Amino acid sequence: MFKNLTVYRIGPDWAASAAEIEAVLDKERFVACGATQQKSSGWVEPRGEAHAPLVEVVDGHMLLKLMTEQRVVPGSVVKRRTEEIAEQMEKNTGRKPGKKIMKELKEQALLELLPMAFTKQAVTRVWIAPKQRLLMLDCGSQSKADEVVTMLINANQGLALSLIQTEMSPAVAMTHWLGSGEPPYQFTIDRECELKSTDEMKSVVRYARHDLDTDEVKQHIVSGKVPTRVAMTWRDRVSFILTESMQLKKVAFLDVVFEGPMAAAGKMDKGEAFDADAAIATGELIELIPDLLEALGGEQVIGLGSTPLASDAPVPPARTESAPPPRELHPAGDHAPPWDV
Repeated sequence: MFKNLTVYRIGPDWAASAAEIEAVLDKERFVACGATQQKSSGWVEPRGEAHAPLVEVVDGHMLLKLMTEQRVVPGSVVKRRTEEIAEQMEKNTGRKPGKKIMKELKEQALLELLPMAFTKQAVTRVWIAPKQRLLMLDCGSQSKADEVVTMLINANQGLALSLIQTEMSPAVAMTHWLGSGEPPYQFTIDRECELKSTDEMKSVVRYARHDLDTDEVKQHIVSGKVPTRVAMTWRDRVSFILTESMQLKKVAFLDVVFEGPMAAAGKMDKGEAFDADAAIATGELIELIPDLLEALGGEQVIGLGSTPLASDAPVPPARTESAPPPRELHPAGDHAPPWDV
């Protein structure tokens, strides 16, 4: 259900019910692209069933789904058609079109080609955890996440969202974990990572299916390369890649998570299977997130004298089994400044 995860803190002044969100999203339902429309976005039923709710509630968690459709016209095709129109204009007028005219001809060529273009669709899942005041997006890029956040804020009056900020940056934490060979409590380091140099060369080293607890990897860190992606597993239940911007990518649930549900999977209908998938995904990830925040020094408290650790600040040692349990997420109000639409 979730392949990527970008985590936002919901501001303290918004507490809409599922019915209220449903009413708002109903005004922005997905409509397919028109003949000359290049892109269209709107909300669809998370279950994939016509006339089902736009907001599904499973175990107190709200699930939404945004559909985006684009007409795909290759740039080379637009260029060729623009040149054809320009050539014909030059024959008719005896003058070669200037830059301003060429720009207009390019727009004309695109409008001519759009009705013949194929369309492609993509969905973005949105997960709201009201109790924890968190909102998660299944986005592979920050630009797409920004687009979805803007749509949500514009549609929901009073909604403020801010990216979760931690006391220790993921890059600093990952540098410590790889350099010391000591993963944080509840996590293991897997066999994939990416390291980038901070100098003008911007050299990159990538490891895949490779042991990372080696002198070679540590030497890269000593020489100044910074981890930007590290593969991890949480409690032998969920694997993912942590990025320098604290996005979770390639989220995968391991077999142990499905041992109970899989036994009854053959007896479930489509609706029951959706509920089971949603319950498993949200149930596992809502426990993973606070553990990850704890591994990164806790959520940053803005305005109360708390500041992020500098890149050369001492890093807390790895937790041990005797350490106290991970702390709860900070209550609503301890969050980064609201999203600026």
